[in-house]
Amino acid sequence: MDDVSTAADVPWLVVGLGNPGAEYAMNRHNVGFMVVDLLAERMRGKFKRAGKAQAQVVEGRLGPVGPAGRRVVLAKPSSFMNLSGGPVNALRDFYKVPLANVLAVHDELDIDYGTLRLKLGGGDNGHNGLKSMTKAMGAEYHRVRCGIGRPPGRMQVADFVLRDFSSVERKDLDWFVDRAADAVEALVTEGLERAQSAYNT
Repeated sequence: MDDVSTAADVPWLVVGLGNPGAEYAMNRHNVGFMVVDLLAERMRGKFKRAGKAQAQVVEGRLGPVGPAGRRVVLAKPSSFMNLSGGPVNALRDFYKVPLANVLAVHDELDIDYGTLRLKLGGGDNGHNGLKSMTKAMGAEYHRVRCGIGRPPGRMQVADFVLRDFSSVERKDLDWFVDRAADAVEALVTEGLERAQSAYNT
């Protein structure tokens, strides 16, 4: 596996996973997009098309103001979720990002709503975006897993993740997205162990 690079000029590629289009914008499956949108606001950047890659990107720095901040490329694949791997791998090649400096932000069914888990590597747990990324470049990238809980009753998983957050969930959604963005910043600037200590609760 590639080692995490601590050199300030070697970027992190922070990928929000979701589906493009206004009809999907508030879906549970799109929480990754919501988090990188907030990070782009914090970086005062606007997403733009990434050359030949099927993605929108923002380039900037997270962490301390000035050269001490970590160089980061935020990305939202323009393909649908199950085809995320190709665009992400193209961006990784273009920006020369080590695999362990790739961070996927995504929804996670097996974690309660509002809960975060940070990790390096592992399986895809049936998540089509992760499955596509792992197939394209291997599994040893970082993840910020944003819990959305399991579907109620007999509702199918696909129906659940492609529905908007409920009115009850939306009361805490801004806080949840803000906390996930904080977790991304902590992981990129302070490392996985410290970020896990702060956010894997």
